[in-house]
Amino acid sequence: MKLNQIIRDASILVMLTSCGHKAENTNNQRAPQEYPVIQLQEQDAVLESVYPVIIRGKEDIEIRPRVDGFIDAIYIDEGSIVKKGQKLFKINSPQSDQSVATAKASVTSAIAQVNTAKLNVDRIRPLAEKGIVSDVQLQSLENAYQSAVAVREQAQADLTNATETQSWTLVTSPVDGIAGRLPFRQGSLVSSSNILTTIANINKVYAYFSLNEKELMQLLTNIEGRSQADVIKHLPPITLILADGSIYPEKGKIETIAGVLDVSTGSSNFRAEFPNPHGLLRSGMSGKISIPKTLHQALVIPQKATFTRQDKTLVYKVQGDSVVQKAITALPMPGGQEYAVTEGLTKGDKIVTDGLTTLANGKKIKVQ
Repeated sequence: MKLNQIIRDASILVMLTSCGHKAENTNNQRAPQEYPVIQLQEQDAVLESVYPVIIRGKEDIEIRPRVDGFIDAIYIDEGSIVKKGQKLFKINSPQSDQSVATAKASVTSAIAQVNTAKLNVDRIRPLAEKGIVSDVQLQSLENAYQSAVAVREQAQADLTNATETQSWTLVTSPVDGIAGRLPFRQGSLVSSSNILTTIANINKVYAYFSLNEKELMQLLTNIEGRSQADVIKHLPPITLILADGSIYPEKGKIETIAGVLDVSTGSSNFRAEFPNPHGLLRSGMSGKISIPKTLHQALVIPQKATFTRQDKTLVYKVQGDSVVQKAITALPMPGGQEYAVTEGLTKGDKIVTDGLTTLANGKKIKVQ
């Protein structure tokens, strides 16, 4: 009898202990978890927009021969630094030489004709004055003299033109710069349709890029200036990102904005200028430019405090002792760690910054 009583009492004790543990576990499961939370404050945020660019020399001059002929000499090599007026090529142009010789002969002949005509006039004039010969004969000889003078002047002009054309056989550089590729070698037959090389003046370079209509409006919004020239003047300095990802040390400045959108692409073309004192940038290079823009009184949040769903960016906003999903519009900030919120949140709002995967809409939390 006592044994049965002991067994019954032990069973009751086990049941009570088990129920106590279950109640304790249930209370633990229902207790709100702690999450890190930040309260949003307004601050200035610097954004950047990045666009691909093509680099061109401030002057990219195609060097073409102005006469047909064979290349007699090449005075430079690819990549040579050249000065304005420096010799680049010598063209062997027999036609030019022949034109000069012919023009010289014509000048000699014309001078002889002028001298003969002048002798005739000087010989007849005294006779005409004495009435021995008629004035008509004298006038005829004077006309012949004037005609000979005109022929001489025409021959002299032809000689000048031929000499100038012959000077074109020596090709010189029109600007300071760096020589490009040399597709032709000594002995090659060339004409004005051939490009002998390109001389690029790269003391300063141009960076060309384009923005679509929406990007253009975003860039120009809130920029001071009534005219386009004033707007360009107040645009911020820009940064050039080279193809290897490095940052070019010199800042650039936007100089021109096309006044007409390209109807085929819907974009507006821009040109920025960068100084190139050490010759690091070369014509034909590519890269990216970064245009900064400051947002005043912006709300900055960590990117890890956001998640995406159905192409929307959302956060968990704290309301009382629970959270609700809130869709926002945000722009990435340099560094890839933060967003600048433009819509969806206001100053003083609180959002959860970590542990988002364990949250759900309406879940109760404890602020850490």
